[in-house]
Amino acid sequence: MEMIIGYTLLLALFQIWLIPMMLNSKNLNWQLSNRDNEPEHPPSLMLSRATKAKDNLKETLPIFLALAVWSIAVGEDISVLAMWWLILRVAHGALYMAGIGIVRTLVWLPSTIILIMMALALI
Repeated sequence: MEMIIGYTLLLALFQIWLIPMMLNSKNLNWQLSNRDNEPEHPPSLMLSRATKAKDNLKETLPIFLALAVWSIAVGEDISVLAMWWLILRVAHGALYMAGIGIVRTLVWLPSTIILIMMALALI
């Protein structure tokens, strides 16, 4: 489970920070500033999608991490569910940025169901 948590944190690093930063490289001066003003260049469509994907990940990441740590504390192996959640979240982010809405939603739904399954396995 610890390795899956590590991979999940790597996903968070990329999706929350690195990808949006790279997609917003035109506004490097703004990124390095106090951000008191609006950026000079408006966000691209890809950056807007990456931001929405990032926000969506931030909604479920604390739940996943809490369940993963809880499973370690009680000695319950839910690593298969956790790995599927991670795979689906990687796919969700990629589909979000690619603008494939219907499939993205079809990937998001099972990732949410897996969180519920993880919680039920720990009760």
